[in-house]
Amino acid sequence: MGARQVSGAPQQWHERAVAAERGGDAAQAIALYRAALAQHPGHADLLNSAGNLYMRSGDPAAAADMFGQALAARPGTLAIAINRAIALTQAGRPQEAAALLEDFAEAGAKDPRFHSAHANALRGADRLDQAAAAYDRALALDPARALALHGRARLALERAENDAIARFDRALQVHSADPNAWLGKAQALDAAGDSASARAIAEQLVAQGPGWQDGLRFLAQLRLAAGERDFTSHLAEASRKLPQDESIVILHGELLAGIDRNAEAADIVRAARHRFPEQPRLALLEAIYAGAAGDDDAAETLFAALPGESFERDLHEARHRIRRGEHDRADALLTRALDRQPWDIGAWALRGIVWRLTGDPRAEWLHGEPGLHALRPLEGDAAILADAARVLHDLHDSSVFPLGQSLRGGTQTRGRLFHRMEPELRRLADAIRATLEVHRAALPPQDDGHPLLRWRDRPWRIEGSWSVRLTGGGDHHTGHIHPQGILSSALYLELPALGADSGEALLELGRPPADLRLDLGPLAVFRPQTGHLALFPSTLYHGTTPFGVGRRMTVAFDVTTA
Repeated sequence: MGARQVSGAPQQWHERAVAAERGGDAAQAIALYRAALAQHPGHADLLNSAGNLYMRSGDPAAAADMFGQALAARPGTLAIAINRAIALTQAGRPQEAAALLEDFAEAGAKDPRFHSAHANALRGADRLDQAAAAYDRALALDPARALALHGRARLALERAENDAIARFDRALQVHSADPNAWLGKAQALDAAGDSASARAIAEQLVAQGPGWQDGLRFLAQLRLAAGERDFTSHLAEASRKLPQDESIVILHGELLAGIDRNAEAADIVRAARHRFPEQPRLALLEAIYAGAAGDDDAAETLFAALPGESFERDLHEARHRIRRGEHDRADALLTRALDRQPWDIGAWALRGIVWRLTGDPRAEWLHGEPGLHALRPLEGDAAILADAARVLHDLHDSSVFPLGQSLRGGTQTRGRLFHRMEPELRRLADAIRATLEVHRAALPPQDDGHPLLRWRDRPWRIEGSWSVRLTGGGDHHTGHIHPQGILSSALYLELPALGADSGEALLELGRPPADLRLDLGPLAVFRPQTGHLALFPSTLYHGTTPFGVGRRMTVAFDVTTA
């Protein structure tokens, strides 16, 4: 009998849904709740129960909607508000979650679940100091609360607090089987310089969970930092243990391609396709890696055989068409991709290159208008720079070559730089924010069709933040973009001593990445100056020219909308 052919009281509907879920049919349980709500619209308990089911089914956005309706039906209910905040946070809307719970501060003052959920939302909203205080309140009320212990430990790691390892130990005393807490401890050990202990934990995690992506990735980073060429062999072993898990193969290819070993990545994916003949994503990835490795004929054959359309396919086939000089086809693919995801940074970056190649006047609108990119002095006291530089050099002395980044040589700091506790870095972040406002004021006017200028007059916030130190001998950044930002930057803290006419250590904006194999020069070249920020749209490919001797240290970050 279908869900719409029965009737009953709300409790009867709820019991039917529970029975369906326990029987392994979550879809039927959801259908039963929908039918129940059609008969009993606005029933708070049914809406709350449906929200819980959506959470268990991995759909936090639908859960947030159900909890929102339940809260509207029964305003002021703390438990429902907490449920909605948890769902909003997991759905990528932590600012809304934090704002919701702030309206319940008095009602939740003595509820550890309230403070833990509030802390998670604040952490997701980048309000880390407030998140730490909220976790501490939760733990003062319930010292053994596992989620709060783990969340507070994770926050200690992100903020580079001295007791991060001890906090993970306390979390593990309460929940010793939590792999995420063990991974956090390993990361804290690595950050503290104990890479041997970190690796021992990572290897154990991978042995116990060979399909766990986070563990596989972290062990690869440790092995790359140790200088192992075959730093992904544990993924091959994981694939042997779990031959039907295609996600391991996908990660394996991604890690190799991330350091320009595209031919090897293509081989890994190609070999796996025999095990997964019905998985078109593997064929797409092989086409991507083959093209990046220079095998355009193989890529052409693979793209031609791919079924269906998707944003990812359109984006990467456009890249392939650019390599083959088929600019009109590339433009059509990018137009279709942007119809699906209108503000994707990667698609706009490629569109800018195609417009330049074809002489389209929109290229000037996208990247050429005065003010879109500039070299600006850091606002504030000059001592801010020197103080930050001393802290950063200490960090770089224990940092490593990063996995999957644009560096070719040098070191990059771990985590988000401006999440750390050092006052020197916090003052630097404040000075950067002030400089961003100077840059904003000089931008062209608001333009709702432009991938940067549509955000010109809206609130901005710094998203990623890190420091890079290069030490000569040909170190450089390859051409790349930061697809998570709208505006990108590099602040120069230290530069090699080079002549005014030197072509070394320059920042090039707009030169296509090497894998596109294009004879197209940069749109702008900046000769870096100590104490200045290069600011430019995230849709501009950028890279640096190598230098022979000296040292170059920068702080980089992305700007997104708040």
